[in-house]
Amino acid sequence: MKKLILLTAILVTHITYAQGVDFGVKLGMNFSNLSDASELKNKTGFVGGIFAGINFNDKSGIRADALYSKQGAKLTGGDFDLNYLNIPVVYKHRLISKLHFQVGPQFGFVLDEKIKITQPGGVINDIDINKFDLSGVVGLGLDIPFGLRLEARYIFGISDVNDNTNYSGKNKVFSLLVGFTIL
Repeated sequence: MKKLILLTAILVTHITYAQGVDFGVKLGMNFSNLSDASELKNKTGFVGGIFAGINFNDKSGIRADALYSKQGAKLTGGDFDLNYLNIPVVYKHRLISKLHFQVGPQFGFVLDEKIKITQPGGVINDIDINKFDLSGVVGLGLDIPFGLRLEARYIFGISDVNDNTNYSGKNKVFSLLVGFTIL
């Protein structure tokens, strides 16, 4: 049994090295809002988590992240605070030496929501938030020395944030991230 475990560990290490697998952490800032609502203003929030990727060759690869993401929007007399576990899975293609383009889906799961809207008729806090959010991701990344990466991403919602047809809206988020490759 010990030999099988050792052999498996050696094979996994060899395959990972040969394929250019990377793993690391990233953190940054979100500038988020909801579409279809002109009275809403951008909300600034934290984003951070881990990433893992595999390179198919020198030009292309795929990367998946697991990110805690504070999103939402501000409005006069209220706030939409939405905290997500976002899992973007992006195809990345190297444009030039250190610069790459990213595109793919993002799967979001609501961890926490705090919604309070004050109107002349009272406080509205009974908005039914969808627990799952499907979005698209496009972005640019720059690999810099010492395992650091800079990324700028635009995330556009495909699914509505809530179930209520009176308050429709989709996430739209601009993210600036710094990553550090550990492996």
